[in-house]
Amino acid sequence: MFSHLFVGINQFERAFDFYQPLMDTLGLQLKFREDDPGWAGWMAANAPRPLFLIGKPYDGRPAAAGNGQMIALLAADRATVDRAHAAALAHGGACEGPPGLRPQYHANYYGAYFRDPDGNKLCVVCHKPETPAMPAVAQGSD
Repeated sequence: MFSHLFVGINQFERAFDFYQPLMDTLGLQLKFREDDPGWAGWMAANAPRPLFLIGKPYDGRPAAAGNGQMIALLAADRATVDRAHAAALAHGGACEGPPGLRPQYHANYYGAYFRDPDGNKLCVVCHKPETPAMPAVAQGSD
């Protein structure tokens, strides 16, 4: 559906330091990083697109977060949502809603909301039911 998403940022190093751990947590790999002009892009390991890009606005004016705009990133499971939210907060993000079920969307919607250091709103979400814990394998002598 998407070729790429571009998120405007104002301070490249600060933004990169926020997004790199988040993308690592989600299993997305860095496709490129260019310190001048200050932009970077990530992609899934198994496909060249879509790309998630950060950078300074092309017109040279300051980036500004939009009211009502949000990007939701897909997580493989609920534990990844938890880890991504923690990574975002540990690297300069601000919580907009802790990890948890949001049954008003659907029964298995498990998401977390936060803002990046430039105020852009993001969500990390898993739409799958909780994965049951694997039973412990009993170990004994044969």
